[in-house]
Amino acid sequence: MDSSALPEFQAHLHTAVENLPAEVRRLFHGRGRCWPGLEQLTADWLDGQLLISLFREPEPAFLDELQSLLNQLVTTQTWQQSGATSLLLQHRGRDGSPLEVLWGELTPNPVVREHGLKYQLTLGRNQNNGLFQDMRLGRQWVKEQARSKRVLNLFAYTCGFSVAALAGGAGHVVNLDMAKSSLARGRDNHRLNQHDLSKVSFLGHELFKSWGKVHKLGPYELIIIDPPSFQKGSFVLTRDYGKILRRLPELLTSQGIVLACVNDPDVDSQFLIDGMQEQAPELRFTERLNNPPEFADIHPESGLKALVFSRG
Repeated sequence: MDSSALPEFQAHLHTAVENLPAEVRRLFHGRGRCWPGLEQLTADWLDGQLLISLFREPEPAFLDELQSLLNQLVTTQTWQQSGATSLLLQHRGRDGSPLEVLWGELTPNPVVREHGLKYQLTLGRNQNNGLFQDMRLGRQWVKEQARSKRVLNLFAYTCGFSVAALAGGAGHVVNLDMAKSSLARGRDNHRLNQHDLSKVSFLGHELFKSWGKVHKLGPYELIIIDPPSFQKGSFVLTRDYGKILRRLPELLTSQGIVLACVNDPDVDSQFLIDGMQEQAPELRFTERLNNPPEFADIHPESGLKALVFSRG
């Protein structure tokens, strides 16, 4: 990280605060490497809370200058008229990813909005807050595709895809994730949106030990696969993704579609295309979904890859 690049970040923040979105949104994405010297820095607007994240521990001089420019930001008239309630700095390069309140008062469990839907976040305890914003257009795509469909949501996390699918008129959604606490938050997200929970199933199981349950609740017109790159003792993307693709034909209807995702910067789209051709050749690649423009990456294959495959 380069302190000489911080004035550019400061200017970007001032411009962003003058035009804050009505919904949760990334305001600055240094991780896309489009801003030299700021690659480990992001800024997110969480419906009133501005969260600055450092993904690697910087040199003390960089951190001092960053905190100074943030302290200057909160004295501006633009900030004071923005409706902001807090300015937060998360140190993701430190053990426990501690969260520092630089201004205002932390709301640890805010309810934010995206495409008119509500999601509850958790700030200050984990690296991830409960909603992956780079998947914003993916959730919108699912909402548009889901009407009357039976949907399988693998690696469901806090059920963002499930919320979008129910909002789009899905007949039923099956969510599977080994973290029962994440599924509990997903259930809360559905309640926030006044969804009929009889249309949602929550399976707190390890996927590769649960194929029988997953198969019994199918078949599915839409399957979503959005795994972590690595899940200790359970999933390694480059080793295990093919095991999932191999099962798709027995889980899908004759006209079923699949949204398969990878968010590892070292794994490109061709990994999924080749894997599907090898493991489930009856499914053909149809499109790659766009990533949100605020997640621009100097190398598009390093960002999120969300690919659609169709059986029909």
